Amino acid sequence: MHTIRSILVVMTPGQPEDFALERARQIAKITGAHLHLLACDRRSVHTDSLEQAAARLKADNISVSTQQSWRDSYHETIIQAQRAENCRLVIKQHFPENPLKRALLTPDDWKLLRYCSVPVLIVKTSEIWTSGTILAAVDVGNSGSEHRALHASLINNALAAAKITGGHVHVFSAHPAPMLSAADPTFQLRETIEARYREQSEQFAKEFALEPGSMHLKEGPADVLIPRMAKELGAMLTVLGTVARTGLSGALIGNTAEVVLDALETDVLVVKPQNVMDDLENQLQR
Repeated sequence: MHTIRSILVVMTPGQPEDFALERARQIAKITGAHLHLLACDRRSVHTDSLEQAAARLKADNISVSTQQSWRDSYHETIIQAQRAENCRLVIKQHFPENPLKRALLTPDDWKLLRYCSVPVLIVKTSEIWTSGTILAAVDVGNSGSEHRALHASLINNALAAAKITGGHVHVFSAHPAPMLSAADPTFQLRETIEARYREQSEQFAKEFALEPGSMHLKEGPADVLIPRMAKELGAMLTVLGTVARTGLSGALIGNTAEVVLDALETDVLVVKPQNVMDDLENQLQR
């Protein structure tokens, strides 16, 4: 995050507080990044509010540009602006969807997390990022090449966030409960499962040069335990990964990052493995 030179900030005109703008200002003050403010609207004109926001940023010696645009949809508008401005991070505020609407339609934030080819920071609080806890959620039990690449992206982004905020990184992984019907005997005994994951956690900590005390392991579903762990540690930021599952599998199964978005009380940084980001970028160029 400390090497990002340009950031797209999704504005929400009419909202009493714009957490995304304040978070972007804080990051830009530390990193010197340029901020591109985007209002996604095809009806009302937001020139005045954009110019006022830009003026406040310029008074802080922050480089800024503004744009109002609309493409075919909300998330496509954001992604097109991100690509056009070569922004390497997207920041937007999170507004929880109506549960009924969410059951019928894929939320806009979910679509953005799936299709955006750069990390997305979903801002949920107005708290200042200073010397706090950054929680990275990983799956140490999955050693496939795609997940190894995702883990590297998760830890690198968490450490980068810690560097610019003076925070410290904690890493959490959930392990499954015993399953008597499992074909692999390893997953039939609680003690065996926990021992296996604990060993993998230790290997993970060594691989990424993490303090052993910063690793946390608990039994249960990740989507339930991640928000609990973030609250227990008093985290200011949770870093989650997604492999950008789309199509029917995405609609039916969802991604952990999407499922826990409403439950988390922290800001959320969602990242992807480099190969997935490259693939999404290639799809958009076709």
